[in-house]
Amino acid sequence: MKIAQVAPLFERVPPKLYGGTERIVSYLTEELVRKGHDVTLFASGDSTTRAELVAANRTALRLSKERRNAVLEHLLMLEALRQRCDEFDIIHFHIDLLQFPFGRTLDQTSLTTLHGRLDRPGYFTFHREFNDACLVCISHAQRRYLPKEAHVDVIHHGLPHDLLSYGSGRGGYLAFLGRISPEKGPVDAIAIAEAAGLPLKIAAKVDPVDAAYWEEVVEPLIRRSARVEYVGEIADHQKSEFLGNAMALLFPIDWPEPFGLVMIEAMACGTPIIAYPMGSVTEVVEEGCSGYIVGSRERAVKALQTIDGLDRHTVRQCFEHRFTVEHMTTRYLRLYEKLLQSRSQNGHICGRPLAVMDQNIGEQSIGPV
Repeated sequence: MKIAQVAPLFERVPPKLYGGTERIVSYLTEELVRKGHDVTLFASGDSTTRAELVAANRTALRLSKERRNAVLEHLLMLEALRQRCDEFDIIHFHIDLLQFPFGRTLDQTSLTTLHGRLDRPGYFTFHREFNDACLVCISHAQRRYLPKEAHVDVIHHGLPHDLLSYGSGRGGYLAFLGRISPEKGPVDAIAIAEAAGLPLKIAAKVDPVDAAYWEEVVEPLIRRSARVEYVGEIADHQKSEFLGNAMALLFPIDWPEPFGLVMIEAMACGTPIIAYPMGSVTEVVEEGCSGYIVGSRERAVKALQTIDGLDRHTVRQCFEHRFTVEHMTTRYLRLYEKLLQSRSQNGHICGRPLAVMDQNIGEQSIGPV
């Protein structure tokens, strides 16, 4: 199968440090190549892959020192794709929204994985307009924010089974990993660690949009605490040690988390999770097996009192049974084949017919069924 993977340009593929979407694009791309498919990756020029790389720009946007226009760079990437689109059986987008008008002009089968939050104002109306698109949500919780008539499959994320290694958890500390922002719950994580009397290590990035929150709220709490250590942003090769030595991962989120990649990273290390029941948490964490789902700081502290009762090998097995890249890629391949079969048998791609010639104006027109 000839497959185009179209990645966001904010991080390289895979990211040097923090980055969820581009990391998943990398895992999927490399596994598709390993399975013998002909894959072309549209991504930033500093990306690394065994697929053919089409460099949409020189370097990824987030860590660049230059001031660059993200919308323009993504539109130029879409134009590069348009010029080659007839080479592919499937075009798989991961870039949020910009491709949807463009996708209606394609005569190729395409789909979009939605990686971000969908509860923002205007998104429901947008997806109702583009309800002919083929979509993948990364959790059932995320899918709730789309119109019922949308064409949606749900495919959970997966990691390479050997990417992160099992750890003993003997470091004696709690871990917080990801991003410093109000919705990720770093303040609650600090409060939980303080109340439990346990050390907490925070490995997280601070985006410019959250700089004031970091400086005015989170950093002062860390400075005043003898238990909390901020270790900064870490890369993949540092996660096995960081997560594997932790007693538990704290995930006290306050938003509709679309997936939460850090949860399955912790599981891959055998590290149980203490999480609030928001977004995808109840789909990912198996209560009493891979962690505890709690509704408050107080219940998180109580859960930590029995966290040693969870078998870390069982936590790792929860990852292996559900969240490996092999599981994820198999599901995507089944979806690719279903879409191609639907196109071949019915002349439809999800909710829209293939491009047909309008006899009156002599141009292609694509509309809903």
